[in-house]
Amino acid sequence: MKIAIVTETFLPSVDGVVTRLRHAVERFRDLGHEVMVIAPELGVTEHHGARVVGVKPVTLPFYKHRRFTLPNPTVDGIVRGFHPDVVHAAQPLLLASSGAYAAHRQRIPLVASYHTHIPRYLDLYRAWKWGKRPVWWQIRRNHALADINIATSETMRAELASHGIENLHVVRRGVDTKTFHPDFASQQMRERLTEGRPDKKLLVFVGRLAAEKEIHRLRPLMERREDVALAIVGDGPYRRELEAMFAGTSTLFPGFMQGEELASAFASADGFIFPSVTETLGLVILEGMASGLPVVAARSGPTMEQVTDGVNGLLWDSGDDSTLDAAL
Repeated sequence: MKIAIVTETFLPSVDGVVTRLRHAVERFRDLGHEVMVIAPELGVTEHHGARVVGVKPVTLPFYKHRRFTLPNPTVDGIVRGFHPDVVHAAQPLLLASSGAYAAHRQRIPLVASYHTHIPRYLDLYRAWKWGKRPVWWQIRRNHALADINIATSETMRAELASHGIENLHVVRRGVDTKTFHPDFASQQMRERLTEGRPDKKLLVFVGRLAAEKEIHRLRPLMERREDVALAIVGDGPYRRELEAMFAGTSTLFPGFMQGEELASAFASADGFIFPSVTETLGLVILEGMASGLPVVAARSGPTMEQVTDGVNGLLWDSGDDSTLDAAL
């Protein structure tokens, strides 16, 4: 089968969407399928035997920390030249919407998936308050082209359905339990992440350091709890601001990690802490669980589909420090 994936984000960017798409490409190739990825042009031309075709990106005024590609008519010709059996439009709002329309015009079966909750981001970044209605209109219009629409959680499926999107199915994410496992715990890593104080209770956050992750909500906790060390693993546009904000607390910013180093960081901690309430699921929660960690997470619909309070983790109400203290 020939599969075309048109996406708003791909390598070398690192986030949950890229991780999921990267694994899909690898699995499709291992099964013998021919795969082409159409994505913002960021220097990657091939992955695991799949061709990556870049389209020139731009910087959006309200999200200057990542480059996106606007809808582009060249996508139609790229898809036509590849002649795929199916097109997957991942988050069809900007570039991926061109993939959706190319599939529609060329009568190619189309799968569309919803990964990033853009309307919520408009709130966080104080972008146009009047912009939600046209954004939802565009989301609904683009997803109406698809034969199948994929949501990553039941919560998001229900919200998308409430906005008139049809043919919805939930396809949940998974993680490789050989990659993330308690056996990767390391005393050396624990020493590193606690800055030489391994007796402290070590909490780890893993993710892109951006405003929508709401990492700043952990600052009061670190003022109150001298027995806790926090490792904020990752990189992103918010890093310098967070480093200044957490100065004077037992908080380490070790930077971006991947592979065995990341697996060891997870497994060497005492718990995984997750303050974001904007996720459509949250892949890192599963990675923490696979590493044997209890999860302490801010309460949101998608998170509650993974974390059962008091069973495989504990939940707190975002903005309510007393419930966070109780969970810890």
